[in-house]
Amino acid sequence: MSQGTAKALALDAPEIDAFQTTAAAIRAELAKAIVGQDEVVRHVLIGLVSNGHTLLEGVPGLGKTLLIRALGRALDLSFSRVQFTPDLMPADITGTEIMEERDDGRRGFRFQRGPVFANLVLADEINRATPKTQSALLEAMQERTVTVANTTYPLPAPFFVLATQNPIEQEGTYPLPEAQLDRFLFKVNVPFPSAGELSEILARTTGTVEPELSPVADGAALIAMQRVARQIPMPTAVAEYVSRLVVATHPGGSASRLVNETIRYGASPRGGQALVLGAKALALFDGRYNASFDDVAAVAPAALRHRLLLNFEGQAQGISPDDVIAELLAVVPREPGGRS
Repeated sequence: MSQGTAKALALDAPEIDAFQTTAAAIRAELAKAIVGQDEVVRHVLIGLVSNGHTLLEGVPGLGKTLLIRALGRALDLSFSRVQFTPDLMPADITGTEIMEERDDGRRGFRFQRGPVFANLVLADEINRATPKTQSALLEAMQERTVTVANTTYPLPAPFFVLATQNPIEQEGTYPLPEAQLDRFLFKVNVPFPSAGELSEILARTTGTVEPELSPVADGAALIAMQRVARQIPMPTAVAEYVSRLVVATHPGGSASRLVNETIRYGASPRGGQALVLGAKALALFDGRYNASFDDVAAVAPAALRHRLLLNFEGQAQGISPDDVIAELLAVVPREPGGRS
């Protein structure tokens, strides 16, 4: 990158060069364990650089948990896994106070920290726990703190929740509350691998050699990447397009027929934040130094699909949030009064 470009961005050239180098190293390290799933990996990395939480949805066995574990190793972050089950209690996640005898012979309470006190928390099959337990993550995800017995404890920085869930049509699952879904920056659908990718997966997992991942970055490097990504400029016209897109997700006057007919509630302002932050990070990952209309469109499905609530008619017709988002991108103009 030229010095002139860096100066125009009010960024140091070494910072941007370090971002590009670290991002390439992380991708290369993850490729040792993950076959294919390029779009999934890219969206998860964009989520981390945007300092947001990510929800991965797909049927069992597609490597969702493997990806998150590999990410923890590559980034050398403290890692904990919580297997969500119907009998999991909130204290199993956040921690609890326990009675113990002190050195002076008196008894008192001591806070025993739960698995949420880690840089990277894997909430595995999050929709198999009850809504009460799911909601235990709300404060941690939004405030990055945990409150137990009227005492607030800060979580380590950086802090991310990467959750996996099975499709809600499967038995024994509980849909996540809307308030918690809104805390996820992205919802990423994990597709089934192609025949070629499946052959490679079988070759890797049925042989005698297992891939060994090494740390290529750490928490400090990730925080530096987040700082650089936030400084990437977004032109006013693109920011205004984000606002129009979010407003158009709400029924009653939307430019989208599907929104007006099949959506009960649209995206919150957090949806707009996800579009802006995701577009900035995507531009930087692709070696560009300002966010564009195309960057917004590229992250829109992941940023909005979990924030659109279908009404009964939409569910009966088999409409998916992705169908609605595709129409929104087609009908909402990128320029005021212009074409999309």
